Amino acid sequence: MIDRRALIAAALAAPPLALAGRAAAAPVTLSKPCVISTWDFGVAANQAAWAVLSKGGSALDAVEAGARVPEADLKNHSVGRAGYPDRDGHVTLDASIMDAAGNCGAVAGLEHIAHPISVARRVMERTPHVLLVGDGALQFALEQGFPREDLLTPESRQAWQDWLKTAKYKPAANSEVDTYGKGAGGAANHDTIGMLALDAKGDLAGACTTSGMAWKLRGRVGDSPIVGAGLYVDGAVGAATSTGVGEEVIRNVGSFLVVELMRQGRSPQEACEAAVARILARKPETKDLQVGFLALNTKGEVGAWSIQRGFSYAMADVGKQDRLLPGGSVY
Repeated sequence: MIDRRALIAAALAAPPLALAGRAAAAPVTLSKPCVISTWDFGVAANQAAWAVLSKGGSALDAVEAGARVPEADLKNHSVGRAGYPDRDGHVTLDASIMDAAGNCGAVAGLEHIAHPISVARRVMERTPHVLLVGDGALQFALEQGFPREDLLTPESRQAWQDWLKTAKYKPAANSEVDTYGKGAGGAANHDTIGMLALDAKGDLAGACTTSGMAWKLRGRVGDSPIVGAGLYVDGAVGAATSTGVGEEVIRNVGSFLVVELMRQGRSPQEACEAAVARILARKPETKDLQVGFLALNTKGEVGAWSIQRGFSYAMADVGKQDRLLPGGSVY
């Protein structure tokens, strides 16, 4: 019988690259201020965030501004207003935001509002709560002055109708970037943008926003709006965000795990690798899925690691604002 506890312990004790089928790029350290984000479309998001950071703006303002870019991008079917719907044709959005002091806000299952990241910030700043969901989140957003919109675009509607012909549900690894800007095709797109920033004052903040898995069951919520799963920030240590199949991240409280490992002395890269190792050790069948982590500590050191090859991340600091790197992976 397999001793799962022993497997997990061995994975976490292993040298950083012991499980690596494909090595990560050389460790990266960015200068303050800086911002990093998941996937190729993180480049444009970073540039919006950099416009805030380069003028002395806060990390919190920067990640909100950056996350709003893919939320508004009609070519992006995994985030925001052009996101693919659930199997009943409803576009539902999830988002979370968190600052260095541990203040956080989130929304889940939000319909008819194009910028859930901004609603999440209002939850953080104007309510005593952390997470609002469904109709309550919509009611709050409307009360805060956000316009109500029909988010099911013609392209997304066509993709959904094409999917209904077979109604087969099988999320595909890295589909969020593989299908970006390629039109309706019914792809099982399923992801998010996670963004982490360190401002000139040394304060961290993070944001995470998504339309979730295409063709999901109505009411399904992934890791993105769950503080500690899709996003976690500790101003004394660092910040982390996740990407991929949210259920596996939630089961392991992934982003919190990465930050806690950094607190214990791991580098961001080592922490991301150890978190992926734990997921695989606890549930080996996840090797056929995609989960990735991106991390940034208070020194500006960056880490990125995933189960499957194909995860990419974008970075910006004073030296260059459009860097895009491949993340290392186990397979």
